[in-house]
Amino acid sequence: MEKEQETLQLWKDRVEQELDRVVAFWTEHSHDRELGGFFTCLGRDGQVYDDLKYVWLQGRQVWTYCRLYRKIERFRRPELLAAAKSGGDFLLRHALVTPPEKKCAFVLTQDGRPVKVQRTIFSECFYTMAMNELWRVTGDTRYQSEALEMMEQLVHWVQVDPSGLGRPQLPGAPNAEPMAVPMMLLCLVEQLGEADMELMARYSELGDWCAARILQHVQRDGSAVLENVAGDGKELAGCLGRHQNPGHALEAGWFLLRYAARKGDSELQAYVVDKFLLLPFRSGWDPDHGGLFSFQDVDGLCPTQLEWAMKLWWPHCEAMIAFLMGYRDTGEPVLLRLFCQVAEYTFRQFRDPEHGEWFGYLNRDGKVALTIKGGPFKGCFHVPRCLAMCEEMLDTLLNALAPSPELGVSAAVSTRKGAE
Repeated sequence: MEKEQETLQLWKDRVEQELDRVVAFWTEHSHDRELGGFFTCLGRDGQVYDDLKYVWLQGRQVWTYCRLYRKIERFRRPELLAAAKSGGDFLLRHALVTPPEKKCAFVLTQDGRPVKVQRTIFSECFYTMAMNELWRVTGDTRYQSEALEMMEQLVHWVQVDPSGLGRPQLPGAPNAEPMAVPMMLLCLVEQLGEADMELMARYSELGDWCAARILQHVQRDGSAVLENVAGDGKELAGCLGRHQNPGHALEAGWFLLRYAARKGDSELQAYVVDKFLLLPFRSGWDPDHGGLFSFQDVDGLCPTQLEWAMKLWWPHCEAMIAFLMGYRDTGEPVLLRLFCQVAEYTFRQFRDPEHGEWFGYLNRDGKVALTIKGGPFKGCFHVPRCLAMCEEMLDTLLNALAPSPELGVSAAVSTRKGAE
């Protein structure tokens, strides 16, 4: 127990310090104090190299600031809340392309004019997360109204009629279901239902549907998690069907662990640890250089994605969350060892000790490929979310190990697996 406690305390201290540095980078460099919202195209030292604003990254940063403000006491600062409200109000003014229709732009000019629309649901998903968190920290019901209206639109697009997304239904297109869609809806069910029994009940069946759709991606008699499957849950042919994304599988893993905990389903918990944590890690970890591959082909063929062998920041963030959550929930020592393995690699290779924040894109050998700290896909989200969640889980684990004066050491050990 003493060695475990030392390991947890070491990582608690490292994660806490790093979270402070990462947040400081974004608060110093990303705020558009003239027009509202955030710059995300930032160079290594935080210099803005493009003033375009990506709606999903605006939503992610609002969510991150609000979550930090709400969950971690040292971030309960007026300036952080003010920045979150500025970003949220920028979204309210500009994110929707043709209000009252609910389709969001993907890219806006600095002053909020739409540049591009994507025919997916992801800008809208992060808009919803941002609005719900803003409501939680401000109590302003207009934010919650926006969140709930957008959630209803998302469910309609996914389960009833996707035509509003603007994607033509072409006769030769496969009936493919990417794992990202049920993943994001399950994330929104957890977000909206947190400490809200009414909304959790409203979206309970949707959460069950999402979990079942994610679990369909376990294929090949349980030997692989595939990124895309057919609508009926069967394997697809060709590159699309063979495509694997280890980071996404691990992220789906911790989404499902939260779902299993809420349901009290220990059998599902064990299955998720095996299929969505251990399995993707064994196949996705680079045995020669360390780190997780971005993409793989389940049959061992050469992936078609040019960046398949690169090491990207976000899969490593998701792996850290997944393994620490798995360890917190099960007490399995292998999961703590894997958390430490991933965290050591991640802190060593991605972290920028000179300017703060993390590099996002490494070559296979772990050398920095792109020095930018943000762009169209990387913003103030994966890194601070990972660090904040890990800090909270490490704190929970350490509290469970600390003996109380009344109970003594043996009681602390017995309550270890009950850590939430």
